[in-house]
Amino acid sequence: MSKEKNVVTLTYGCQMSERDAETLTEITRQEGYNRTNDLENADLIIVNTCCVRESAENKILGKIGDLKKLKDNNPNLKIAISGCMVQQPGALERLQKRAPHVDIWMGTHNLHEFSELLHRSDTGAKVAEIWQEPHETKESTPLAEKGKLQANVNIMYGCDNFCSYCIVPHVRGRERSRKPDDIVQEIKNLVANGCKEVTLLGQNVNSYGKDFVPPYDFADLLQEVDQIPDLLRIRFITSHPKDLSDKLIQAIAKGSKLCEHVHLPLQSGSNSILACMNRQYTREYYMSIVEKIRELLPQATLTTDIIVGFPGETEEDFEQTLAMINSVHYSQAFTFMYSKRSGTPAASMEDQIPLQVKKQRLQKLMSLQNEESYQLRQRMIGKCYEVLVEGPSKNNPNRLTGRTRGNILVVFDGPQEIIGSLVSLRILEAGSWTLVGELVESK
Repeated sequence: MSKEKNVVTLTYGCQMSERDAETLTEITRQEGYNRTNDLENADLIIVNTCCVRESAENKILGKIGDLKKLKDNNPNLKIAISGCMVQQPGALERLQKRAPHVDIWMGTHNLHEFSELLHRSDTGAKVAEIWQEPHETKESTPLAEKGKLQANVNIMYGCDNFCSYCIVPHVRGRERSRKPDDIVQEIKNLVANGCKEVTLLGQNVNSYGKDFVPPYDFADLLQEVDQIPDLLRIRFITSHPKDLSDKLIQAIAKGSKLCEHVHLPLQSGSNSILACMNRQYTREYYMSIVEKIRELLPQATLTTDIIVGFPGETEEDFEQTLAMINSVHYSQAFTFMYSKRSGTPAASMEDQIPLQVKKQRLQKLMSLQNEESYQLRQRMIGKCYEVLVEGPSKNNPNRLTGRTRGNILVVFDGPQEIIGSLVSLRILEAGSWTLVGELVESK
């Protein structure tokens, strides 16, 4: 009897990266590997990388270095590195010199080839396969893990926006939309295996379908997915403000399963900085989108991404960003210090902001948003909300946890058998990030 093989998948970055890691893990399952979190007893370790920020890249490089000790102790261990960091122009040679203990290097465009690369490495040879451009849009390995309540589903790949700070178009390629029928069938397969909630993924979901003839857009897809039986909830990420249409907002309002949560990256509240970022909208246009969402989806929560310390950002520019926080009232903001990415226009811009200034601005921004988040959740106390029960709380396994349709976390006491169900919870307590509720009834 052959020895069981174990695989550990380490993932860094966005939901798109997480979905890629799931694809790789499924490919290894088909190759006879069992998924585990035990690095010491792994036969294969996959590190799926991110390069959006320097801090993430440094963390990944440190982890890859740490894996050398495991390789020294177990020469039969295979180490595979995939994803955006590998896909960067000129990165492979630099990474191979830094980590000669790695067996397989693979970019973002050829995940479906991982099985072949794995077999090629059986001879002991080092394998590297980095496509510079995506070939035809390949269907990713279907995922239908039994009992998995939530799943990410790619609806498109790549990005055409070329924001001046962003490396994504250079490592993910130009936009390519998956066929609606393939997306719907994947979701039906997931639902048949117990999935209750899907998150539709794209670097800019609002531009989905622009490469289709006859016309078929993201709102059309949402309306179709909303009709899938036994699916309870639909989420999506990420929306670019310049492409968020009235039709899309109306589709969310009409849909019974579409969650009233829109992640709408702002990045900056200053028109001059937005122009330098090549975001292709103004603060005034952004606010007009927010007003439409508030009008048609009054119960919707808004979340965002914000970068501080972009080259040339003055105190006045930064104050305009703070003013947007006060005007929009986000439920949550993902905030970052600007980080140079080689190959992007912003990396060579003049007036780079000193690190200490960036840190001060980030702390001020986070403090303001934390108060906004706290006040929003305080207003929820005493009200009832629909929650999908996800399972035991990570911090207290004796309690259950779930999220409102607005994507706000709630912990509460309840029986295990309601996991996977929609329940109504009355909110009793609220902090900046988490609510405490009590069970009212199951739906």
